[in-house]
Amino acid sequence: MNELLIEFLSGFTATNEWAAILPEILLGVLALSLLGAEMALPKGKHLGWIPRLAIWGQVVILLIAFSCAGGCSFDEREYFSGLITQNEVTQIMRGFFLVSSLAVCYLGKLYLSKQSLPRTEFYALVLIISAGMMLLVQSSHFVMLFVALETVTVAFYVLVAYNRTSKFSLEAGLKYLILGALSSGILLFGIVLLYGIAGSPELLGNSQDSLNYSELMHFVIPNMDNMIVKIGALLVIAGVCFKIGAVPFQIWVPDVYQGAPTPVTAYLAVASKAAGFIVLIQLVRGPFFGLHEFLIPILSVIAAATILFGNIAAVAQRNVKRLMGLSGIAHAGYLLLGVVAMMRGIDWAVYAVIFYLITYLLASFAVFGVMSLAAGEDDANQELEHYQNFARKRPFLGGVLACGLGSLAGIPPLGGFIGKLFLFVAAFQAALYGLLAISILGVVISIYYYFGWIRECYFSAPSSEVVNEAACPSTAGDRFLLGALTVASVVVGLLPAVLPIIR
Repeated sequence: MNELLIEFLSGFTATNEWAAILPEILLGVLALSLLGAEMALPKGKHLGWIPRLAIWGQVVILLIAFSCAGGCSFDEREYFSGLITQNEVTQIMRGFFLVSSLAVCYLGKLYLSKQSLPRTEFYALVLIISAGMMLLVQSSHFVMLFVALETVTVAFYVLVAYNRTSKFSLEAGLKYLILGALSSGILLFGIVLLYGIAGSPELLGNSQDSLNYSELMHFVIPNMDNMIVKIGALLVIAGVCFKIGAVPFQIWVPDVYQGAPTPVTAYLAVASKAAGFIVLIQLVRGPFFGLHEFLIPILSVIAAATILFGNIAAVAQRNVKRLMGLSGIAHAGYLLLGVVAMMRGIDWAVYAVIFYLITYLLASFAVFGVMSLAAGEDDANQELEHYQNFARKRPFLGGVLACGLGSLAGIPPLGGFIGKLFLFVAAFQAALYGLLAISILGVVISIYYYFGWIRECYFSAPSSEVVNEAACPSTAGDRFLLGALTVASVVVGLLPAVLPIIR
């Protein structure tokens, strides 16, 4: 017995390469350092130093992550006895989440400058979420998946309700808490079903560690017709669909997007959605690989319903944060199109999804950046009418907003057009003609409400409801960030090869 235990422990520790998760460790250390710095710095001094420490600390971690990735092989490798797996996709997404959290911290600095709210805890939570999402997309074991997912979700509960003086923020936090707990319960119930059935000695390929993706896949393939296996997989995917805001799990999106602070809304819209899709891809490529015939029709229906619901509901929306939430639901439908194409044998569709996520990041943070700068103290009530004559008074911000919205709509030569084009080509190659037609219809509908916002900025008559001019940017840093996002979106649209991920 002692020899078996020693052998197990030695095998376990042999794969514990802590350097493999160095960026995540550094993010945790930086989050703790921010809390310590608040106590160490004189009262009032931390208001300026904490944001700088958070932003520049992440810049250093991003450089370290890129240098580590550049010197490492992209071959798939397992660490910590199969709890996490690293490959090319996970390495790309780790950089994606670091860039996202860096942008959110900058937007948070702008938002908190208008609020009487705690500063340090906001940045610490953003860093914890970033580290959690980086571990989430590397998970190859359901225990690791659930722990990382709940770390991210619980931190988001706090951030969504961060503005305690706003009834919209508190309401959004409560709704996100209740529905998030429900989705976690659904996900966990699915995991329990799979764990229980995979250990049955009466079935082929029974496994003692069915929480591991690779071992569960070897069990699912010979038992793909088992009803409990199908129900368990469906419940797990339902839990993931809540995170990405897909129909019929999208009901929380408009209210939470409106009530949450604008930087948190951007974080949910970009990084949380991206993490959910990478997890979904890993599940359908891994443990649920044998269930493609069962899952493809279900995910196809979900994708079609998500595209139609998001775009149609956004047409009549006047609140811009709710509009971004509803349009984000539609974007989840387009991304599901790429997932279904991948399940139909189009392997490069995975990289099309990642490319789309990158273009979505550039466009979304540009739009949310303008919203953060243009909003007053109450950023929940941003209406289209508030942007009347906006571009004439603030041409730079108007140009950034127009480029961001144009990219989200898929207008050439912006990056969003190329992202949609790659997904549509993958869908065509996978013979998903019905979904492709619905997606094109969704793009046509989206042009109406995206360009309705642009029309308010450029072509509406002057109004007394114009956004508070005092809230607009006046620093070079603001202009540099928004300009960089806009230029990057244009460059990616004109030269997609600058992102060498399409195979």
